[in-house]
This record gives sequence, structure tokens and C-alpha cells, in this order.
Amino acid sequence: MPTADLVAATRQAISDATDFDDREINCNFDYDYQAYATVESNLKRLVDLGCFREAMELSLELMEQGSYQVESSDEGMMTDDIEDCLRVVVKTLKKSGLPAKELAGWCNAMAKKDRVGFICEDELDALRESMQKQS
Repeated sequence: MPTADLVAATRQAISDATDFDDREINCNFDYDYQAYATVESNLKRLVDLGCFREAMELSLELMEQGSYQVESSDEGMMTDDIEDCLRVVVKTLKKSGLPAKELAGWCNAMAKKDRVGFICEDELDALRESMQKQS
């Protein structure tokens, strides 16, 4: 699958995974587990292909939409699924060869997109600190 198609498919899977009916805010609503599995698989494929910036961009989208879903739910049951997807990207970035300043900035952007303030917090803090030491 060409990279552009993989990015588009991942973007659609993020939309499917994080979709919910606004009338169910503050309820324990159902969500699409399989779509989260697709997001995780596609992000892994992107980083395996060396498409780190594309994976970073999609992770920002997932953080924004996923943390809104967590914030809107009663119990935030999807938090683990979101973190599993994001860890695929976070754990590979230290070895990506991307500039430390860019990675630290991405960590800051991820924290700003996190509406609940705790999704992958430890992993992002560790990466940010590591990158700040390098720059």
C-alpha cells in the first residue's frame, strides 16, 4: 500500500475509533475496538517504513480526538487502546534520527492536544526530557 493510502486509511480508522454519539456524553458508550487495532497496526507500518513525520502527525490527530472521547465518556475505557496506538510511535522516535528539537516540540504539542492530561504522559515526558538533553 502506498504511503499516502496508508495515511488516509489510518486517518479514517482514527475517525472510526474515536466516533461516538454526542448524546451519550458522560455515559459508558460503546466504541470501535477493531478501529483502534487498525490504527495501531497502521502506525506500526508507518514507523517500520521510516515515515516518522506522518506517524507523528497522525498521533497528534489521535491524541486530540481520542482524548476528547475519553473526556466525554463516563469511565474512559478506551484510554488503554489510545495509549497502545501512541506507544508504537513514541517508542520508536528516539531512534528515528529526527532532530531533537523537533521531537521535543512534538511532545509538547501532544501534551497540548491531550484534553485529559494523562494519555501517554510518562512516555512523552521521558522522550521530551531525553530530547531536551540532546539539544
